Amino acid sequence: MSAQQLTILVTGACGQMGKYVVAGVVEAPDMELVGAVDPAGRGKRLSEIVSGAPEDIICSGHLAATLEESQPQIMIDFTTPDVVMDNIQAALNAGVACVVGTTGFSPLDLQVVKRLCKKTDTPCLIAPNFSIGANLMMRFAAEASTNFDYSEIIERHHELTAHEELAGARGGETAGIHVHSVRMPGYVANQEVVFGGSGEVLKIEHITTSRECFVPGVLLATRRILELEGLVYGLDTIL
Repeated sequence: MSAQQLTILVTGACGQMGKYVVAGVVEAPDMELVGAVDPAGRGKRLSEIVSGAPEDIICSGHLAATLEESQPQIMIDFTTPDVVMDNIQAALNAGVACVVGTTGFSPLDLQVVKRLCKKTDTPCLIAPNFSIGANLMMRFAAEASTNFDYSEIIERHHELTAHEELAGARGGETAGIHVHSVRMPGYVANQEVVFGGSGEVLKIEHITTSRECFVPGVLLATRRILELEGLVYGLDTIL
């Protein structure tokens, strides 16, 4: 490892997104993967799950022990809402900065993480979407919204995305804006914002064709996290 390399532990390493993150970290010249945690792959060589992963890394099912053994600077977490808070707490208490792509945080959860960051003097970046294109789309939509009185959102995700942030979102309304949700195979994560004006319609759309699109944003956040302080929410804050 060169002096400039960041040492990384990935939690959820065997998941659909975790595999892409592992591959991205392994290919990054300024990063070294030192640990992987995922109960689904416990005891297996990570290289059996992700092509190109270091042969000497065995997937662990116990985060605290792996943090102590591998001594990473940064933990990247793509797990599930039921374990992510425990993972963040374990990492921050160990002085390990966190880059988190797991979703489902409540406002109370974010307050807890914010206090933990302050207590441990260790940063954590949580982003509901690590796609650079999607974050730029949101920025463009925010600018466009100041010029139109009518707007609606159509979001399309794969059929396994069952969590409903907005009750009745497949035809719901929030803050006066109608939201239409589609859940079916073939989609990964697509968002479209439609603005209507007199004699014109403006569409701002982001289309995801593969989870690979999230990796550049994850790596960007990983490269920046040690410069940050406290809890940082959203990839747009560092773009």
